[in-house]
Amino acid sequence: MTRRELRERQGSASSSRPPSGPNGPRNRRDKPRRRLTWLWVLLTIFVLFAGGASAVWFNYQPQIRQVLGWVEPNDYTGTGTGKIVVTIKDGEIGSDVATTLAKAGVTKTSAAFYSLLLKQTPQVNFHPGSYQLKKQMSAKSALAALEDPKSKVSTQVVLQEGITVKGVIQKLGALSQSTGVTAAQLTAAAADYKSFGLPPEAPSLEGYLFPATYSIDPGQTAHQILQTFVTEMFKHLDADGVPVADRHKDLTLAALTQKEGGSTKDFYKVARVWDNRLAQGMNLQSDATVAYGDGSSSISTTAAQRADKSNPYNTYANPGLPIGPISNPGDAAIDATLHPAAGSWLFFVVVNCSTGETAFSDTFAQQQAANAQLGAWLKANPGGCN
Repeated sequence: MTRRELRERQGSASSSRPPSGPNGPRNRRDKPRRRLTWLWVLLTIFVLFAGGASAVWFNYQPQIRQVLGWVEPNDYTGTGTGKIVVTIKDGEIGSDVATTLAKAGVTKTSAAFYSLLLKQTPQVNFHPGSYQLKKQMSAKSALAALEDPKSKVSTQVVLQEGITVKGVIQKLGALSQSTGVTAAQLTAAAADYKSFGLPPEAPSLEGYLFPATYSIDPGQTAHQILQTFVTEMFKHLDADGVPVADRHKDLTLAALTQKEGGSTKDFYKVARVWDNRLAQGMNLQSDATVAYGDGSSSISTTAAQRADKSNPYNTYANPGLPIGPISNPGDAAIDATLHPAAGSWLFFVVVNCSTGETAFSDTFAQQQAANAQLGAWLKANPGGCN
């Protein structure tokens, strides 16, 4: 048999062999595939189980903890860390405060704080305002901080008698870093003066911001701050027995007395001068009103300014009261307006700017003599009244 025939016979025999059996090479390749399939099945089961367990834990964690005895404390320990300002609003009760503290992260739960409150004797009364607290405080520490006056956060502002709205805005604007309210925001709020409940004839907020010392809490808006001043003015007018219909008239006169009156003891005479002049149909002739309407802060006015009838505050060129107050009067000026001194004076002028001494006159001749007295003082004290 030739070599070629031998090769052909061997090839024929090889092609006629049956496929690999159970122990053949093909089955050996199938084993890793089967192992991999089972691995994926087990992994899928594990993922499904873990997901279900997580869902059960998420939805029923408190119940599971209670059954297994794993109850987690509902209160923090210690005095806390960091800083946070919490505001208690007017009218809020203990449960409201407890909720506020928990939401802010001060206490761990509202229940921890509220249950502590219920044990207090006497009962705790919370005062509205903002308080400097910490994060993660125990309920006991949080309560102690709220009862400590040093924890209260506020910005003090003093509005002096006779200050104008412009002056109020400048003063508050300088405190914007602590109040969070800018001069621009206050200016915009003041421009919407009809939203403050003023009399319909009021042309602005001027005259309606009561001079006093105020505490401004963080978070108050420009409108809320100004409304506080307006509300305080209304409280004082009501306490003085001023009818609502007379608010604008009385404040206009009181503001004029506040600016022109000099010393407080003279307010009652100055108020009588206004009443006497109005009763006789005389113009009030106040330089302060002319300057205010002209946007000037000077106590002196020019002949041209005094002749300008277009200035609605000009009491030289226009009869009666100016269209509104020219400052924010205090209690003394308001009281003087309501209870002026008895007298027939029609004129007054400061004759000594150092002491504030004022001369009151019944006649124009007497007023001229008082003016001469002022002239002599000014000659001896140049610029003394400025």
